[in-house]
Amino acid sequence: MKYILATKQHMTQVFDENGVVHPATVLAAAPNAVTQVKTVEKDGYAAVQLASGDRKEYRVNKAQRPKGLFRHYREYRPRDGEVSVQQGTEITVADAFAVGDVVTVSGISKAKGFQGVVKRHGFHGGPASHGQKHTARSPGSIGGGLRNRVPKGMRMAGRTGGDTVTVKNLKVIHIDPEQHLLFVEGAVPGRRGTLIEVTATQ
Repeated sequence: MKYILATKQHMTQVFDENGVVHPATVLAAAPNAVTQVKTVEKDGYAAVQLASGDRKEYRVNKAQRPKGLFRHYREYRPRDGEVSVQQGTEITVADAFAVGDVVTVSGISKAKGFQGVVKRHGFHGGPASHGQKHTARSPGSIGGGLRNRVPKGMRMAGRTGGDTVTVKNLKVIHIDPEQHLLFVEGAVPGRRGTLIEVTATQ
């Protein structure tokens, strides 16, 4: 099963056998536990529920404690609809992926709070000359003419980041099975410690 839950650690460099350096993001993928297997007959769809991370017992609901004291739960639906693992199985990073695999990663991007249009949308702002005084980073007109309303989808200031971001076609360039580390070429969304879902790209 080409799927695992990991946490983002940091970025580094990895040299290949030809001496070429590759930027890489280190993902800590501790062994994931299969806590539930859903079937079409019973649940209406086929899926595998994976759990990772540790949590104190008093922070876990009593209904979830028989599954284990885990922090994160996610479901994975195989594209072919066939589930080949059983409940209670542990999935390690070496079992799920190999060097050279192309993967898709998903995570929550860094949240940056309320930002203006220059930082949020890349607006250029007002001119730096010709009497400009207080409009260097202002949005400018938001729609005039005969309209008496703001058009839908108008780019304005607001909360930035904190969205689920998916990056496709990243390459696995190194695996450390002893430390349970996955090295993915390129940048991965989120801050350090962000939960990342790693799936094989079909």
